[in-house]
Amino acid sequence: MKEQVRTLLRTGSLEDAELAKEDLEHLEQESNQPETTTLWRTMCRWWKEIEVLIVTGATTGKVEANNASTSNTSNAPVVDSSIAPTTQHVLCSGAPPEQR
Repeated sequence: MKEQVRTLLRTGSLEDAELAKEDLEHLEQESNQPETTTLWRTMCRWWKEIEVLIVTGATTGKVEANNASTSNTSNAPVVDSSIAPTTQHVLCSGAPPEQR
């Protein structure tokens, strides 16, 4: 269901979006899951705004700011340079190897 929503949001025309919306409705009817029904209702409630997004590609400034702030992140761990590195290695148990 979520993949179909992504497909719908990536369409380039309102005609394609309508077809994707029909596919989404079909999935919702077959699923018989409360979460899917909620997602479908949300899509219907926001349909006019979704059409604007598809036609113009425009979103709100707040969304753009959030996208910009998260696009420069990575999954690399953050290292605090104010903490001096330690030469002592800690394994999963939490105790240094020499204390096991």
